[in-house]
Amino acid sequence: MSLNITALRSDKIYQNIMQAVPAEKIELYRQKMLSPFMEKWNIQHIPFRAQEPGGFDVITMNNWMNIAPEAITADIKEPLAAISSETFWQQCQEAVERNLHAFIEDGVTLNVSEYIYTILLGNPDSPMLQINEGISGDGGIPGYIIANLVPNAYTLPRIPSVLAHECNHNVRYQHIQWNPAITLGEMMVSEGLAENFATSLYGEGLLGPWVTKTDMNTLNTIIKPKIKDRLSVTGFDQIHPYLYGDELARMQHFSPVGMPYAAGYACGYHLIRYYLNKTGQPITEATITPASVILAEIEDFWHEDTIFQNQRLI
Repeated sequence: MSLNITALRSDKIYQNIMQAVPAEKIELYRQKMLSPFMEKWNIQHIPFRAQEPGGFDVITMNNWMNIAPEAITADIKEPLAAISSETFWQQCQEAVERNLHAFIEDGVTLNVSEYIYTILLGNPDSPMLQINEGISGDGGIPGYIIANLVPNAYTLPRIPSVLAHECNHNVRYQHIQWNPAITLGEMMVSEGLAENFATSLYGEGLLGPWVTKTDMNTLNTIIKPKIKDRLSVTGFDQIHPYLYGDELARMQHFSPVGMPYAAGYACGYHLIRYYLNKTGQPITEATITPASVILAEIEDFWHEDTIFQNQRLI
């Protein structure tokens, strides 16, 4: 299958916006950086332009974690330089190509042939990004992949792995129909698949903080006992605290439930490892397997202590 994978060179867009007068920066950012992802915003019901001044739209969402358009000045020259080399973008391109072709090589059909991805500069003062150690991503809408980072010695080496994580989501939701009544179980399975796929290609040394910050005692004594009976809950307000943890829940005005940072991500990672070890199924095939099938296969996971293996905490 022939894939058309296009990089939106954010570095060049940042340079253009840097030269613009302040009054033009927001609209330039909206049109140049965000409009290529228009179908994604429409699917997610995120307004491209606010209905009223100060209302929620794609700029509002961008500013939660990324450098705001009006802050794109000469002050960002140093982080911008870190994502401006041809070598950097070639590494990103090779990573996305490798990530997607891994599925084709294993016989998984990709229903989407056109992909666009970009790398956005994170706002180092964003609490949501700080808790993720300066790196994040978004790839749940097929055909669209975004990575966000504050460039440094920790985040830059993790870009291929984060892109793999998001590519995995991209492929899964080409085969698994997204449902507005999605469950916590599906979200945990999805995140576990994505991170196991990333480690299958790039190794456990580049695991994201959403896994490495959780020690095995916390997983076995706090997360697993609380989360195992909540797998069928729906509604983002109910799912969010279990998936992301109390601190992020409070940031987004959800009620805390006694969960540490990224509880559902860490649990999902180990749950999928357990499933892959038990079944011998390739991660590529598991990626397009319904969560109900996976969860039915690993009921013993909830009753056994997960053992720390070959994993390095940051």
